[in-house]
Amino acid sequence: MLKILLFIFLIQIVYVSAYTLRMILTLKGQKYIAALISMGEIVIYVLGLNLVLSYLTQPSALIVYAVGYGLGVLLGAWIEEKIALGYVTVKVICNQMDGGLANALRDKGYGVTSWVGSGRDGDRLVMEILAKRKNQKLLYQTILALDPKAFVITVEPKQFHGGFWTRSIKK
Repeated sequence: MLKILLFIFLIQIVYVSAYTLRMILTLKGQKYIAALISMGEIVIYVLGLNLVLSYLTQPSALIVYAVGYGLGVLLGAWIEEKIALGYVTVKVICNQMDGGLANALRDKGYGVTSWVGSGRDGDRLVMEILAKRKNQKLLYQTILALDPKAFVITVEPKQFHGGFWTRSIKK
């Protein structure tokens, strides 16, 4: 019975990791890769469910199935985080009006659009930066190293049109 439980556990982790990745890829517009993953996912799902239903009288089989499901979600999210698909838009608001922060970020290869905004306590420099998600952490660290008091917001854009970045994004 231990081998069966271990197999249920492993098959569930693989299935749910694939499911999680497929959902994330679908949301990010990678529909063909998601479709390929879904074909393997459904085969694994049917095998795992059939196995659990065969041992439905054993509560341990259902518990192992549920624990494998939870760990599969975590593993799938971890994998997606490591491959870091897509882009982020980082909006930075800072007190440094001289443009030094924007120029320092440009010197590091980031595309920065900046303008002056009006805040409660006066004018602020507002910057918008598009970066690959895999570079998000480094960008954030760079911004805070240059201006520890900067206000930083990150969002994931869904569509792109125009600008010098779109040529490299479509590749």
